[in-house]
Amino acid sequence: MEQLPDSQRPKLAPHRISVAAAGLLGLMAFGHGVAFAAPMRCSGEQKTCIASCNKSTDRSLIPTCVTNCGLRQSLCMKTGCWDSGVQKYCGLLKQ
Repeated sequence: MEQLPDSQRPKLAPHRISVAAAGLLGLMAFGHGVAFAAPMRCSGEQKTCIASCNKSTDRSLIPTCVTNCGLRQSLCMKTGCWDSGVQKYCGLLKQ
């Protein structure tokens, strides 16, 4: 196997240092945002659900939609999981 002269070898050290620095900054920024994020609560999800219901153009569907929000709220208070029908996520505070 033939070795390349020093002038033709790729210089990877500066690239590796910049990638490592960018990764470290990204982790620090991500960790900072997560550390100070407010915990999600079942009650907050219910408010969001009801606000979404109120945006409906068909006014006759709003009462049923709000009732479904209440049912989802009850389930969330028991399990800590919110199920929007499209997405389910857990770990919410039961408040």
